[in-house]
Amino acid sequence: MESNFVEKHYVTRMGWLRASVLGANDGILSTTSIVIGVAAANPERNAIILAALAGLMAGAMSMAAGEYVSVSSQADTESSDLTREKRELLEMPESELAELAAIYVARGIDPDLALKVASQLTKHDALAAHARDELGINEITAAKPLQAAFASFGSFTFGALLPFLVSMLAPLAFMVYYQYGFSIIFLMILGALAAKTGGSRVGIAVARIAFWGTAAMGITALVGHFFGVSTV
Repeated sequence: MESNFVEKHYVTRMGWLRASVLGANDGILSTTSIVIGVAAANPERNAIILAALAGLMAGAMSMAAGEYVSVSSQADTESSDLTREKRELLEMPESELAELAAIYVARGIDPDLALKVASQLTKHDALAAHARDELGINEITAAKPLQAAFASFGSFTFGALLPFLVSMLAPLAFMVYYQYGFSIIFLMILGALAAKTGGSRVGIAVARIAFWGTAAMGITALVGHFFGVSTV
């Protein structure tokens, strides 16, 4: 009897989910913190809006560039390892076969069966077998710089738009409180969505992001209040 059951694996979402969550979280938190700091120091709407816009643009570009450079470095390392592995497969195939079989033995497979498995996988695609089982590189976890950069840019921009809109619409006298309240709500929703998408516990994710978000915005507000200079 044929089964229609399809097993769900959250690890397939790891690359874009990490970049997207990091970007949106940083977009909300960093832009809100900037706005709160400016509002606490100089409660004037034009200055607050300009700070939010500057934080959005600079942050989005910085996140995209940083993510691209970081993931590109990972991709370069993976490419270097694969090139070296390809050379070793050509120069010392017997040693590489024994090495692959030893990996399977270490995982609990009988030595004779491990050698047979290693031989069959080597005949099918030796480089893929060594990349996956020796180096830990596969199509799911492989570095994708452009994907990570675009995900970070888009998610940061989306996250930063939220405090930017609040800076334009919220009452000036209560700007700090509106920014904090809406941002905590946004961060909690983001934490819940990320946890749900990644298959982890929602409560822990929401509590974690609310705590650190409150700490970051509180420190920024204190800095703006004690070291800012209000205009007359």
